[in-house]
Amino acid sequence: MQSEIVIVGGGAGGLELACKLGRKLGPSKVLLVDTRLYHIWKPSLHEVAAGTLDIHQEGLSYQMLAHDNGFTFVYGPMTALDTNTRRITVGAVQAADGEDVLHERHIEYGSLVMAVGSTSNYFGVPGAREHTISLNATEDAERFRLRLLRLMAVAEQAREERPDAVAALDVVIIGGGATGVELAAELREASGVYATYGFSRLQVKRDVRITLLEGAPRILAPLPERVSASALKLLGERGIQVVTDCRVTQIDPDKVLDNAGNVYPANLVVWAAGIRAPEFLGTLGLPTNKGGQIEVDAQLRVKGVPGVYALGDCAACIDESGKPVPPRAQAAHQQADYLLKGFLRSAAGKPVDEKPYRYRDYGSLVSLGKTTSVGNLMGSLRGTSWFVEGMVARFMYTSLHLMHHQAVLGSMRTGVLAIARFLIRRTTPLVKLH
Repeated sequence: MQSEIVIVGGGAGGLELACKLGRKLGPSKVLLVDTRLYHIWKPSLHEVAAGTLDIHQEGLSYQMLAHDNGFTFVYGPMTALDTNTRRITVGAVQAADGEDVLHERHIEYGSLVMAVGSTSNYFGVPGAREHTISLNATEDAERFRLRLLRLMAVAEQAREERPDAVAALDVVIIGGGATGVELAAELREASGVYATYGFSRLQVKRDVRITLLEGAPRILAPLPERVSASALKLLGERGIQVVTDCRVTQIDPDKVLDNAGNVYPANLVVWAAGIRAPEFLGTLGLPTNKGGQIEVDAQLRVKGVPGVYALGDCAACIDESGKPVPPRAQAAHQQADYLLKGFLRSAAGKPVDEKPYRYRDYGSLVSLGKTTSVGNLMGSLRGTSWFVEGMVARFMYTSLHLMHHQAVLGSMRTGVLAIARFLIRRTTPLVKLH
């Protein structure tokens, strides 16, 4: 098997690049490799975890996207890279019973784009890997949701048998960045909804206790202080305990410990304290930094490796301003568009523009629930910035998801899908109950 352009990783940047190239060049020239069959917009995983978003309604089939956008999809994990022969190896795929569904395959490429995203960085904290859940993929979010349902059922039963019993469910979220803050807010909102679907004996703020631990002096530390203060106020109003300047030192099956000797009871722990590039990148012979990211030049070309590029969270990119590009969805989107122009010029027989990639910060939006305000920063223009919140911010946050869908589905289908989802939600529960 061979393809002119091979993209490994179907996240926001990789999938958008595959769709846009596929529509221009066709399936014989564009190929996407991913370890999963369905794509979901990663910023919505906190909604899947809380149960307010059904992955089976939200997920987009890669095979469907390949058919509709004109690229080829290959299912399986990338396991090896030979830069001399320009060939990658895609490992076998096995069923749950261990039987091989797809055998090992080899794909020759003209240009290779690595877009495999990121995974959790546990920073060597004892018990973090074993006793926490990280929202890296849909299966992580589903595992969290199912465990939350089981724990709520146990607490409900305890209240039924003994109304005066201690039936608290303690959820500890480690990391006060966007993922941790959004999950905390979504969980509080969802736990109130669950109470109307059969968990009637549970009092939300009393029985579902949510604690957010952050090592920095404030939550949402990379964002302006006004955004952080607004988010902190809204979390407090929802009865969410926020502890800053907290360095977690150990995680046990039933508790979290910090460097000040504090102990936080925990039935369920989420790790959202940092990311790093997937460890398998270090086995491919590509230059990587301390965080495992692939080192690229100003044109997103992997240093010293002809024909190989990297974008998104897995790329250690320094843009023309001399600053590291942050691991954010908007950066992956911009990098995909940058590479798109270069590949299309090459396909048309034109010389590639050597103008370096430049990251543009259009701001950050933080969701604080579906029916409540959203605190956010809306990018900069000529050195100025705006703070927005409430329904305006909620609309802008939703529009980001729709913009991603528009890139991979087109305007017409995105509009129809948005209407269909609105109608479906009118006839289904507000949370997923199974």
